[in-house]
Amino acid sequence: MVQKILLSFMLALSLGISAVQAQTIPTPKEHFGFNIGDDYHLATYTQTEAYFKKLAASDRTKLTDIGLTEEGRHQFMMIVSSPENLKKLDTYKSISQKLARAEGITEEQARALSAEGKAIVWIDGGLHATETVGTHQLIETAYQLVTRKDPETLKILDNVVILMTHANPDGQEIVSNWYMRNPTPEKRTLDNLPRLYQKYVGHDNNRDFFIMNMKESQNIGRQLFVEWMPQIMYNHHQRGPAGSVLAGPPYRDPFNYVFDPLMITGIDALGAAMINRLNAENKPGFTRLGGSVFSTWYNGGLRTTTHFHNMIGLLTEIIGNPTPEDVPLVPNRLIPNGNTPFPVTPQKWHFKQSIDYSVSLNYATLNYAARHADELLYNIYRMGKNSIERGSKDYWTLSPKRIDAITQAYQTDQKKATSGAAASPDQYGLLPRGGGMPVKYFDTIMKAPVLRDPRGFIITANQPDFPTAVKFVNALIKTGIQIQVATADFAVAGKKYPAGSYIVKTDQAFRPHVIDMFEPQDHPNDFQYPGGPPVRPYDAAGWTLAYQMGVQFDRVLDGFDGPFKKLPYGELQSPKGHLDGSAVAGYVLGARANNSFIAVNDLLKSGVEVYRLPNGAGDKSGVEAGSFFVPSSAKAKALLDKSINDLGLDVTGLAKKPTTSMIKVAPMRIALWDTYGGSMPSGWVRWLMEQYHFPMQLIYAQDIDAGDLKKKYDVIVFVTRAIPGLGNAGLGRGGDGEFAGGREPKAEELPSEYRPWLGRITADKSIPQLKKFMEAGGNVVTIGSSTNLAYHLGLPVKNALVEMTASGQERPLPAEKYYIPGSILQVDLDSTQQATWGMPSKTDVYFDASPVFKIAPDAIAKGQVKPLAWFSTAKPLRSGWAWGQSYLQDGVSAFMAPVGSGKLLAFGPEITFRAQAQGTFKLLFNQLYGLK
Repeated sequence: MVQKILLSFMLALSLGISAVQAQTIPTPKEHFGFNIGDDYHLATYTQTEAYFKKLAASDRTKLTDIGLTEEGRHQFMMIVSSPENLKKLDTYKSISQKLARAEGITEEQARALSAEGKAIVWIDGGLHATETVGTHQLIETAYQLVTRKDPETLKILDNVVILMTHANPDGQEIVSNWYMRNPTPEKRTLDNLPRLYQKYVGHDNNRDFFIMNMKESQNIGRQLFVEWMPQIMYNHHQRGPAGSVLAGPPYRDPFNYVFDPLMITGIDALGAAMINRLNAENKPGFTRLGGSVFSTWYNGGLRTTTHFHNMIGLLTEIIGNPTPEDVPLVPNRLIPNGNTPFPVTPQKWHFKQSIDYSVSLNYATLNYAARHADELLYNIYRMGKNSIERGSKDYWTLSPKRIDAITQAYQTDQKKATSGAAASPDQYGLLPRGGGMPVKYFDTIMKAPVLRDPRGFIITANQPDFPTAVKFVNALIKTGIQIQVATADFAVAGKKYPAGSYIVKTDQAFRPHVIDMFEPQDHPNDFQYPGGPPVRPYDAAGWTLAYQMGVQFDRVLDGFDGPFKKLPYGELQSPKGHLDGSAVAGYVLGARANNSFIAVNDLLKSGVEVYRLPNGAGDKSGVEAGSFFVPSSAKAKALLDKSINDLGLDVTGLAKKPTTSMIKVAPMRIALWDTYGGSMPSGWVRWLMEQYHFPMQLIYAQDIDAGDLKKKYDVIVFVTRAIPGLGNAGLGRGGDGEFAGGREPKAEELPSEYRPWLGRITADKSIPQLKKFMEAGGNVVTIGSSTNLAYHLGLPVKNALVEMTASGQERPLPAEKYYIPGSILQVDLDSTQQATWGMPSKTDVYFDASPVFKIAPDAIAKGQVKPLAWFSTAKPLRSGWAWGQSYLQDGVSAFMAPVGSGKLLAFGPEITFRAQAQGTFKLLFNQLYGLK
């Protein structure tokens, strides 16, 4: 009897506590003053943070601060699950880690852990802050998960740990304040945001996740790849294809060839659950597969990087904004097909509809995870185990170039045998009458021993820019890759390596990501139809990070071992610098190391003299052209000691002053072009200038048009899309994208502080001022399409990528003949010139439909134009897709031209691309010093 009374008391107490807790959780309307999804209303991040702290009062939540943003705000991840699960979070996190890494776990142990664990599901919102559905669906979903008591929600909470993460707090604050600034709701607009919604990179914050330069990326990456390793991650975006409500999984081909098939079919399964739920709820307009542009080829996005970690990464792109809009009439979307089984009809669309769709999609994902928790946990283990097995034996990754080689070998043999034309296989490799090829072509070509995937990679510690190599290693570490370091000298395959070298083996769970960061991407030739235009990749076609960063490494095809120590997961590395030699006269810093420029800028700021050595240091071997020389002094020694320690620089002490010529380095007054609304390429350069301690000022079109530039600046940097084109000679119209709303805002429509940012570079006003600037001794650096400036100036250069029409007119090569989306190509360099000091004679560059030039020989002979980099072969492709690449041969990709007392530097490739292309940073940095 006493026991029954006690149980009744405990139950009443429990219900009372639950009731009190429920009363402490306000509805969104009670907190924000409006319902989530109400037309003409957006919540700021300040309001959202306060609301999430109120939701944290629930026993279903745990609010976690995952780090600071670039603007210093706190970035939160709310963990939602049942009260019982929250008490055992460490256990479920540990299970998730063990299964994802699949190290030393047997099949039986994996099954047992899968049964014990809970599915981990990531749901984020707001990465692209102008896509306002993302942050607001996160708020509404969190509220519903915290307060609903229906059987489905309770089942989800019992079986799933949900990681609800705000992806861009700064952006929500900027965008919501901009929208809500107008007191009249009907006049509110997202158009013409004055600056990027991420401090430096705006929309490119979703292209940062394999290098993680931005703080927000680092915060998110640590949770995804080191801490939690969710089996499912759901990344909310906008905008759906016209005539549909949203685009979602599964996605169109191609998918990356390094993926485990279970990841792809896992996306298929979740996609089916999502579209089925919407159909059951009579919510039409879900488009998938070839109905949208989204694929699973690219690495580097928040969703896509998870694919290379065996996680089922989901993306939806939905319509909807706080200002009502229309679903347009797109006739070819109205007939049901496999892409869009349930079309939506034209109608007025409200913000609340998009929120409701998003909550349904979240619940579909969570319901699937709750029903299949053990399967999801086991499958991520199975994918990791498959990766370990592939990296432990001879394995060949399939790719289009291998298939082409098989076809070519077969046709060559057939021609020899028949002394005529061979029968051509169809797209499936079948011969007429359905016959296949002999298997020997697979065995001898596809499985050629030399074409095996590597068992690992060695990053030697004695390369010229080891600190940048360590930055590459840290990028791998931040994405959860297992790294080993040599504790002593060792040898592999007859080659010796020093202690401190890094080893990255491929027998690990996240092998797809390892392969993707070191090996070239082989994008297929993808055309709308034979002989037709190419199908543009969703983002880049090739991006191999080791190539972009100029890292020297060796591929090892056979198993190997040595005096290697495994580093703890997530433990970032710092290079160790050294001072070699006796520094009686001074010190030398190599020009090959990017970090040398940080040290030099710190020295210059402190008033220490620095010189460059155009011809090296005479009798001192290993001192290359362009190296920096710092005369001995107590201040110089103190600053260099700090650089050796903090930057990992190797500094050489000289007993006597170099006998070769020296040129004194002078800091320059640097201007960097930007524009109203913000330029992402400019933002990346601004960020890297801050990282490398170059002082700079932003400059806008109005500043340029006002003239007298040489009084204020010594060098002006124009990133791509700043300078407009000039007929067929140039690329693009200039300006960084379109203004939202289709027009540049009028000054009177804007707060006064933003008005000086308006305007574009124009041929009639801006170009004459830039010409005067150079004639007066100023230098202009142009990157990408901004090399159009050369045509405006009338320099003796031409577009190399043209053809003659039947009427004798030049036109740009059509895409059916020549097409190179974002890929990595190799160029030759004249590394003896001041502009290219510190560069090797060949280097990899990021090329995205970049300009290529033809220079008349007499212009070179007369010194009117000096080539800096060029394509010496017909096959410069290193990674990605380069259709018609033979047109590049002998084309010039970078040059210098004197203009009056100044000069123009033109770099066609994207030498600062997304702060990933660290191997070509020096092509910018060299231009930012005055030499006397």
